[in-house]
Amino acid sequence: MMLMALGIGGCTEAPRPLAVDNALTADQMAEGRFTPEVMWKMSRAGQSTLSPDGSTLLYAQTDYSMAENRGVTSLWTLDMATKVATRLTDGTSNDTAPAWNADGSRIYFLSDRGGSMQVWRMNAAGGAAEQITGSRDGEGIAAVEGFGISPDERRLWWVQTVHVAGADRRSADRHADLPKSKARIYDDLMARHWDYWDEGDHRHIFVGELGAGLVTGGKDIIGAEAAWDAPLAPYFDMAEIAWNNAGTLLAYTCKPLTGTAYAVSTDSDIFVYDPASGATQNICKPVGLAARQQDFPGYDKYPVWSPDDRYIAFRSMRRAGNESDKERLFLYDCQTAEMRDLTTDFDYNALNVQWNGLHELRFIAPIEATHQLCRIRLDEAMRERSICDEPVEVEVLTQGDHDLTAFTAAGDRIVAERCTISSATEFFAVDAADGSLEQLSAINDRVYDHIRMGRVEKRWVTTTDGKQMLTWVILPPDFDPAKKYPVLLYCQGGPQSVVSNGWSYRWNFQLMAAQGYVVVAPNRRGLPSFGQEWLDQISGDYSGQNIRDYLAAIDDVAREPWADENRMGCVGASYGGYSVYFLAGCHQKRFKAFIAHCGIFDFDAMYGQTEELWFVNNDYGGPYWDRSNATAQRSYANSPHKFVDRWDTPILIFTGEYDFRIPYTQSLEAFTAARVRGIPARLVEFENEAHQVFKPQNSLVWNREFFDWLDRYVKQAE
Repeated sequence: MMLMALGIGGCTEAPRPLAVDNALTADQMAEGRFTPEVMWKMSRAGQSTLSPDGSTLLYAQTDYSMAENRGVTSLWTLDMATKVATRLTDGTSNDTAPAWNADGSRIYFLSDRGGSMQVWRMNAAGGAAEQITGSRDGEGIAAVEGFGISPDERRLWWVQTVHVAGADRRSADRHADLPKSKARIYDDLMARHWDYWDEGDHRHIFVGELGAGLVTGGKDIIGAEAAWDAPLAPYFDMAEIAWNNAGTLLAYTCKPLTGTAYAVSTDSDIFVYDPASGATQNICKPVGLAARQQDFPGYDKYPVWSPDDRYIAFRSMRRAGNESDKERLFLYDCQTAEMRDLTTDFDYNALNVQWNGLHELRFIAPIEATHQLCRIRLDEAMRERSICDEPVEVEVLTQGDHDLTAFTAAGDRIVAERCTISSATEFFAVDAADGSLEQLSAINDRVYDHIRMGRVEKRWVTTTDGKQMLTWVILPPDFDPAKKYPVLLYCQGGPQSVVSNGWSYRWNFQLMAAQGYVVVAPNRRGLPSFGQEWLDQISGDYSGQNIRDYLAAIDDVAREPWADENRMGCVGASYGGYSVYFLAGCHQKRFKAFIAHCGIFDFDAMYGQTEELWFVNNDYGGPYWDRSNATAQRSYANSPHKFVDRWDTPILIFTGEYDFRIPYTQSLEAFTAARVRGIPARLVEFENEAHQVFKPQNSLVWNREFFDWLDRYVKQAE
């Protein structure tokens, strides 16, 4: 998720209208090939929500102008009966985060039309909009980054950035006589996070009264002196905050820690705030139930109230310091303070949890490299037995090779956001009885109608330890089995991030296939959707079985008569970039070229350069100086930089200057090592990107350099 920029203060200049450039040229239509330029002509479906009566889907859509190097987001409705889409807002402003009021008569949304992102509302049919937060001229008001309207429309919460008193980091704040100094000063961790330096600014939740005109006042419920964020950094997901149905209580996620304690911990909890009394309760560590402190030491997020407000469903990770533990679905009883794990016998994560009445919970789960809609039925007796350990049956409602990335529902009318390797997100109706899907939208048919996609094959590869590994193989358009094709091994990042049958605008498999490559994308050890044991294997063993899984996948495909084993490349980002660096020292001449994006190169340096230390503590096993820790010492002994003497293959390296998770210095080290050893290498450094590349023109540069390197050293290899 791309992070919004930190900073307080409104901008009085309204956004410039954007001339959207999404029509294919005559040459692009005649060629019929999927290219990076064509990909940036596509519209991107965003957040969607069904009206309370289920008749209308409200959603956001983003379109781009490559010439202006930016996009604009507008609001649309889709009539569920006619499937006709209607645009509610134009390209003169960015309008996002759409939400219905309780009876479906009004729409609330965020807009920067006044010069600063604030909350606005309009009638459900569109028309003139009314500003709800901020000031009329935008002066001196912090931008709103997310909001929620209580069901009774009496209150709203919103998130904005505040500067915490006493948390000043700028030297000019401490040395008033030296205003031109540009130093930052720290006495503890974390000095920086993801893509920004800690300068004392944090996202806080505010609650205010909603009435006629602008919201006035508002209370910072996190606390003016709280030097932490809610929702959690670095993604600031507004789904971590929820009103109850009566509009009297607000549940939210927070990790109230600072300094080194924050950097080494994943211990977030669910808090419930009462606007009437001002009291806040931590339901994961309540007073008087000390034993529960041992039960919830990891991530606890995403509270969702039952329709009668008796229960809060939320997602919980059992193990401290592990961001990739199983996301269990828990139920908290607000009357008894008892807890129940509903997914003890379900070996997959529970995502996007929603209630359907009092007796059903729906959620999305990653299952065998797809994402499916699931449900749990709770009869009255099961609801009352909150602390009972009896298993609850999870029904997988949908099936198929696709990703259902989100869903919205009004009773039994369900709409899911669906994508595949070959198609970007579109909206599909889900039959609540049998899980069948019906396509509702056709946002990008104007593109698909003029390009050819490659066939996607689902292959089960036998690993070196006798397991079965799902591997996607994407063939070039117009594939001819009588020909020989160059082959790319794709190494996934995360490291615990599934290679699903889904769409990406950054690492797009169909884009690679369209340039004439066979793409091999294995779900190696350490990836979710194949059970927790498969996922856990990678922690403390980066250089072990998962690396052998990569080689098993590429060797399996290389045996095909249409695969040219003399023209193979290896590419990947983040942990995938680490994989590229490590394989460069042990690939035994399999590959003609490597491409690493923001990869980990030097484990010792990485420990001191990254920010969330719980990540390296869990995945490496601990710090490099702990000589008594066998797991950690094995990790550091297998750092890629220790095998550079074996490098013999051209390598292209991408990095972003604002990447503080895997700092660009890791890429500089790798580039230096390659060049000093006389290996052909290229460094592409983006001064205004972080761990991923988001800006349109940067993306085109990335893709052109990517395919130029592969064409030169793989496709044209002798």
